[in-house]
Amino acid sequence: MPVLDHIGINVSSYARSKAFYEKALAPLGITCVMEYGTFCGFGRDRKPDFWIGEGAARFQSPEQVKVITPVHVSFVARSRAEVDAFYQAALAAGGKDNGPPGVRKEYHPNYYGAFVIDPDGHNVEAVIH
Repeated sequence: MPVLDHIGINVSSYARSKAFYEKALAPLGITCVMEYGTFCGFGRDRKPDFWIGEGAARFQSPEQVKVITPVHVSFVARSRAEVDAFYQAALAAGGKDNGPPGVRKEYHPNYYGAFVIDPDGHNVEAVIH
């Protein structure tokens, strides 16, 4: 059972980030499944696990979202081919390389991942173990 139900990150441009994530996550079978104004929830099977949003959420003040603090988010791939496709799609969508697809033995012998920096500097990964 997962330890998190969902997570959200702030973005500086909703339209730009939504377009990026729609393209980057499509090879993983992850789509926009819920949308409220400038907030969008991505997931599989109509369950929004990953949210992006521009502006302050109910619990945030406007001052707290003036500066975007980059975070690391990792998405579960179902195959190495999905990791490879995510990487190519994310780069084509405007992401910046932060580690091409491959085994990361420093994590464990079967850790296969790829890393891309999104338009706001978030480190976005796809991984299969």
